[in-house]
Amino acid sequence: MFNVRVYGLLIEDGRILISDEQEHGVRFSKFPGGGLEYGEGLIDGLKREFMEECNAEVDVLEHFYTTDFFVKSAFNDSQIISVYYLVKPKHPLKLNFKEKIFDFDGEGDLLQAFRWKAIPELCAEDATFPTDQKVVEMLKQQWKNKI
Repeated sequence: MFNVRVYGLLIEDGRILISDEQEHGVRFSKFPGGGLEYGEGLIDGLKREFMEECNAEVDVLEHFYTTDFFVKSAFNDSQIISVYYLVKPKHPLKLNFKEKIFDFDGEGDLLQAFRWKAIPELCAEDATFPTDQKVVEMLKQQWKNKI
């Protein structure tokens, strides 16, 4: 079984948006986005995910990366295929940005908090999952080449 996921890389002022989440006691950090729903295309799925997670409309700028190695889901018995796009918000984000990892407001089974991380300071350990970690390395390399 395949699990197709789509994520947005939102970069502003040399920083990237990271989503810290907790689901049923499991904590992880990733880029905003998630799984496609049946009948949904990648772009529509990414726009929906940004509305659900960030209450933000985004423009999808360009494809950045698609998984090119085997990744087993951390949550079930499926193979993960993740597609990443560079995105830009249509309006300034209205989120309660945090400074520390897993700095959640409230309690419950599903928690989420957002923080910015400067790309030069970004490291693979800032992301929990293997595909996100590869994207971190790619971002850092591209950023280094721009300077």
